[in-house]
Amino acid sequence: MKLIPMLTLSLMTFVFAGNIYVCEYEYQADLCVYLVEYEYQADLCVYVVDYEYQADDEDALWYLVDYEYQSDIDIFYVEYEYQSDLCVYLVEYEYQAGWEESSKWQGRLHD
Repeated sequence: MKLIPMLTLSLMTFVFAGNIYVCEYEYQADLCVYLVEYEYQADLCVYVVDYEYQADDEDALWYLVDYEYQSDIDIFYVEYEYQSDLCVYLVEYEYQAGWEESSKWQGRLHD
């Protein structure tokens, strides 16, 4: 699926918060994430922030880090929804970010 590598590359050009590191291999990840096409399909709507301080203690605000040791949680983007622990939709505005429903991961995506 071409969408996932393209999104991963585009996400990596930003600097993200909630300190998230995108792993190269599934076995390295704490959490497998599937990017959905529509907001109603998501467990979590995520907004990517420009600075680390903007995402302190916020699950829905992500700051992508360059190195695994800088992260609160390591994720791996999977190709199919059934492989995922969490379905994520990327939103355009910060006010749209948040949990869509109760999840076992709620409150655990940061230190």
